[in-house]
Amino acid sequence: MGAMGRPPLGRRLAAFGTTIFAEMSALAVRTGAINLGQGFPDTDGPEEVREAAVRALRDGRGNQYPPGPGVPELRTAVTEHQRRWYGLDVDPDTEVLITAGATEAIAASLLALVEPGDEVIALEPYYDSYAACVAMAGGVRVPVTLHPDGDTFRLDLDELRAAVTDRTRLILLNTPHNPTGTVLTHDELAAVAELAVERDLLVVTDEVYEHLVFGTAHTPLVSFPGMRERTVTISSAGKTFSFTGWKVGWVTAAPELVTAVRSAKQYLTYVSAGPFQYAVAEALRLPDAYFDGIREDLRAKRDLLADGLTDAGFQVFRPSGTYFITTDIRPLGETDGFAFCRSLPERCGVVAVPNAVFYDHQDQGSPFVRFAFCKRESVLTEAVGRLKGLATG
Repeated sequence: MGAMGRPPLGRRLAAFGTTIFAEMSALAVRTGAINLGQGFPDTDGPEEVREAAVRALRDGRGNQYPPGPGVPELRTAVTEHQRRWYGLDVDPDTEVLITAGATEAIAASLLALVEPGDEVIALEPYYDSYAACVAMAGGVRVPVTLHPDGDTFRLDLDELRAAVTDRTRLILLNTPHNPTGTVLTHDELAAVAELAVERDLLVVTDEVYEHLVFGTAHTPLVSFPGMRERTVTISSAGKTFSFTGWKVGWVTAAPELVTAVRSAKQYLTYVSAGPFQYAVAEALRLPDAYFDGIREDLRAKRDLLADGLTDAGFQVFRPSGTYFITTDIRPLGETDGFAFCRSLPERCGVVAVPNAVFYDHQDQGSPFVRFAFCKRESVLTEAVGRLKGLATG
């Protein structure tokens, strides 16, 4: 068969079409609906951080290729951040790698650490890039489902343990968890760490929402016994500082793991975001008041939207972290999240995302729908007003 005798897209990615975020955002534009689907803020982050990027541009810092591992100022700031918030000691020269956002960090980690046929456990529902990155690495995705439990979602540690086989290479762990808003507890993390040590597994942790937690502290998995040499910790500036377009992320890990991830990363983007790296270095050093402020601002927005969704007739899972709320549409007499989200803009001028796109077991995710609350308060108030129409008819 000739080159054109088969579809252009290789089979590893054939199952992945246009992301749901692109589809729903286009729907929002077409209908003029309020977009609570895609998770990006509608205001920029701190002015002093934006000015730091302008200053770097003007001073000629980062306008040419930055060093492969990232600019020294940012690598140092990342190590200071890990010590300041978690008491972790990280070497800026051998244990930090700057990436094009957490998305590239996840891709590079999986491409570097996973061989074809290796099994990768991910908590389901999971951020959609996880599945694509596992596929690109030739790995086998093994979902472990978080289950509704009261007003939250819980990890069943027995299910996690049962999912590990002789072919399991690593666990891809996201906490605070998108889309459910679950923050794994100290005891749950301790159990994950014990399992990883017992079965000699690597763990890649996505901690991009580490500062967006409400009333419960985030604890990095790497801080548990035996995890230092087997954990790749990933975070980024986009969520914490509301500059999602800058795409500045980082990996911290033991030197041999960072070296492995860099081996893949250098052939993806090589380097990126030169001037922004200097600005993010300044952002990471902002005073506690900034981090407290963004948390309290989001807590108020969470409660505004959660109360509005409850009044509109949804069952609401009030998140402990992230800036997303997962809801159950069954009290509204609905069961199909896809159909519900595609009709919602016409029905009441609001866009949400069906959680089923984050599941292998789509039937398990079918009745759940995600809303983002990282928007201006006036926008959320308008959205809540529009959603009231669901309760009345």
